[in-house]
Amino acid sequence: MSARAGRGRELALLALLALLWGSSYLFLKIAVTEIPPLTVIAIRVSIAALVLMTVLAVRGETLPRDIATWRMLFVQSFFTSIGAWTILAWGAQYVESSLASVLNSTSPIFVFFITLIVTRHESVGLLRFIGACLGLAGVVLIVGVDALQGFGQQVAGQLAAVAGALLYACAAIYGRRFTHMSAPVIAAGTMVAATAVLAPVSIIVDRPWTLDPSTAAIVSAVALGVFSTGFALLIYFRLVRTLGSLGVASQSYLRAGVGVLLGVAFLGERIDAAVAFGLAAAVLGVALINAPVSGFLHRRTRRPLT
Repeated sequence: MSARAGRGRELALLALLALLWGSSYLFLKIAVTEIPPLTVIAIRVSIAALVLMTVLAVRGETLPRDIATWRMLFVQSFFTSIGAWTILAWGAQYVESSLASVLNSTSPIFVFFITLIVTRHESVGLLRFIGACLGLAGVVLIVGVDALQGFGQQVAGQLAAVAGALLYACAAIYGRRFTHMSAPVIAAGTMVAATAVLAPVSIIVDRPWTLDPSTAAIVSAVALGVFSTGFALLIYFRLVRTLGSLGVASQSYLRAGVGVLLGVAFLGERIDAAVAFGLAAAVLGVALINAPVSGFLHRRTRRPLT
């Protein structure tokens, strides 16, 4: 396979990841209206763990057995799920899904500056900086100014969405430490670790057997686990290796666009000119972030992770 074809395949997987994670906002919003956030995320990670363990069994792979690796998996599970998903689910109770999606899509900005200032593990480049800014501008156009008019209200929920984005950025960078493991093993390990923490806590705190959610809420929670988590994480950890932490974080711009399209399909929303331009800007921003690095910021920006 040629280099161009191989890169095209990875970008197609990036788009699929954006679709899977973009739909999670719709599923999450439906689920948390009737199921407590902690239990929603416990269901999400538990189902994902079952899906991913099945994948491992089919592939003939097993989870790691050494304590050092499991310590790393627990850290990664905090960044990707225990912390990020729980705080986002809590915030989703108090903010509209469109506002949550735009605030939660800022992770590439955090990745860029953490990489540039702190870790310097990956070349960032002026072109990638432009791409990050362009992608963020596209997200603003996609969601629309109306979605930001409520900024200042329900501040805690808004800050929760931003905090989730910061944790996603940490996950993208920390995930590069797992080069000795296959993507399915990493994904399964992080979900098993998250389940070990969240399942017992949700049972103690929420007493889920006392809940009476609707079919829609249950289906949404299950879809979160199977599609937006199990399958999505298999793609995510693969792309961390092939596109890098900056590249894989750039899908957050596209997932905001997915949220808009789902709104059109299920809520009757309209795509106006601003949204169309926003989608174009987001796609271009992703392309720039994934372009070869050159320029002023390329100097002294690579050093191994420790």
